[in-house]
Amino acid sequence: MSERIKILGIFAILGFVAGILANVLYDAVVPAILAALPNISGKWLVSGFTGMILTLLVLAIWAYFSSSDRSRKME
Repeated sequence: MSERIKILGIFAILGFVAGILANVLYDAVVPAILAALPNISGKWLVSGFTGMILTLLVLAIWAYFSSSDRSRKME
């Protein structure tokens, strides 16, 4: 299996898990954000912010694990 297909599969799985996590935490996170920032009135804004955080988290995890693999191959 090519390296690109593996990376695509990993991103697909991480995205699926991030979507499940967002769905589970939605009821707890949205009221807390709306209480902290009372001027936000649209769910789309809160959803966009949550998506941004989840995407950065997934990217950071991928970058961490991919750098570990690269350093092992160089040894």
